[in-house]
Amino acid sequence: MEVKPGRELEEFNSIYREFDRIYHEISLKLELSDSAFIILYAIVECGGGCLQKEIADFYFISKQTVHSAIKTLEARGFISLEKGQGRDRKLYLTPAGQKLAEEKILPVMELENSVFAEMAPEESRALLDLTKKYVRLFREKVDRFQAPAQGLTSKPEHIQTE
Repeated sequence: MEVKPGRELEEFNSIYREFDRIYHEISLKLELSDSAFIILYAIVECGGGCLQKEIADFYFISKQTVHSAIKTLEARGFISLEKGQGRDRKLYLTPAGQKLAEEKILPVMELENSVFAEMAPEESRALLDLTKKYVRLFREKVDRFQAPAQGLTSKPEHIQTE
């Protein structure tokens, strides 16, 4: 059986991939890895004191990727880690990290905000409302989704086993 995405899904996926491509290009222009950009952006966004786990969960990147990028940023003197509860470590920008964020992360946030500023308020609101609706409906369907009985762990019929 062949399943093809509908025209709307293809367009939506293309838009989603373009967002990823744009942020990757931004990271390259800023001479940062994608994960370093995400971590610095997250620290600025949360105001400092975010946990590694929160960043991994919020941005859907592996804890290993976050840990590796944090070690690099820490070695370069851009972030510091402070003890939290249990094994948790909170992330903060150092003075050098603050300067880096002001030079590289804040201008990106300004660009993002300027896009909304160029849209009419009702366009911005419609974009946000419809995106939320799509996410809510998709979430409801995913929550009810049951994997087919023959999942990825079963062998395809054409593979012979002894």
